[in-house]
Amino acid sequence: MPTDAEVRAAAFLWLGQQVGRHGDVLGWKALLRGFELGGERVPLLSQQGIFKPRLCELPLSIRTSVRSPYDDTLVDDRLAYAYMGRDPDHWQNAGLRRAWLERVPLVYFFGVAPGRYMPVWPAYIVDDEPDELRFWVQAEVGTLALGGAQVTASLQGEDLVEESFTRQYATRLMRQRLHQRGFSERVLEAYRVRCCICRLGHRELLDAAHIVPDADGGAPVVPNGLALCKIHHASFDAGVLGIEPERLRVRIRPDVLEEIDGPMLRHGLQELEGERIWVPRAAGKRPDPECLEKRWQSFRARAS
Repeated sequence: MPTDAEVRAAAFLWLGQQVGRHGDVLGWKALLRGFELGGERVPLLSQQGIFKPRLCELPLSIRTSVRSPYDDTLVDDRLAYAYMGRDPDHWQNAGLRRAWLERVPLVYFFGVAPGRYMPVWPAYIVDDEPDELRFWVQAEVGTLALGGAQVTASLQGEDLVEESFTRQYATRLMRQRLHQRGFSERVLEAYRVRCCICRLGHRELLDAAHIVPDADGGAPVVPNGLALCKIHHASFDAGVLGIEPERLRVRIRPDVLEEIDGPMLRHGLQELEGERIWVPRAAGKRPDPECLEKRWQSFRARAS
C-alpha cells in the first residue's frame, strides 16, 4: 500500500500533467475522478472543503469554492482558510492542524468559476488561530506550480535566507495569478465561452479582455471585460478594432478598412465593420457604458 508521502507526490505529478495538457484551470469532474495508484482510485477533492483520500493519513487538499459559505480571503501574503464548522477539534480541522505541525504539503484548489478550480501546490498551513476559527496558508518557496507553468522565484542571496519571506513572495505570485484567472473565467462564463464579436467557441482560443486596461485603473470585474478570440483581442488592444458604446457596433480603423490583403483581413476584420457585438442577458454582466466610452475615446484618438 502506498505511503502518504507517495500518494502526495503522485498527486503533485498528476496535477502537473493535467495543467500541462488542459491549462491552469481544471474541472470538477476530472479532479473528483483523480488518478490511479496501487490499483486504487485517488480523487483530489470532494464536497468537503478539507479533503483526505483513503490512502492518505493527513488531508491532501483544501478547497475554496466561488460559492463558499466560509470566509476564505487573501490577506497580505497569506490565505485565511476557515475551519470546517465551529469545532476546532473536528477531525478535519485536527487533520489540518497536524499538517501544519508536521509541515506536510497540500494542494490548494481555488474556485474561479462554478465547477472550475485553479490548483496551487505545494501549499502549507503556516499558522492556526482556533479563537478565530481559521488557518493561514502560504505557497511554497522556490518553484511554484501556478496554472500549468513553473514559476521560479527570482530571489537570490540574503532574500532566500528566511523561509517565511520567500513563501510570502511565492504567495504574492499566487494571489496575482488567481485574480487574473478568476477574472478570465468569470468573463468567459458570462459570454458562454464565445467571442462576443465572431462567436468563436473554442476556449483555448479565447481571452478575457479588459475594456479599460489594468494600467489605466480598470477593475477585474465582468462589466469591464469582453470575451474575445485571440485575433480580435489583439486587434482591440492594438486599436485596430473599436466598439461604439451606445450601439455596441464594431468599428475598424479606417486605414485597415481600405487595405487590400488576404482573406483573413477581409473576413476576420473588414467584414465586421458595423456588426453588433453579443452581450450577456444579465444586465449586471453587460459591458459598463463608462468603460466602453473611455476605451472608445482611446480608439478614436489612435484612429484619427
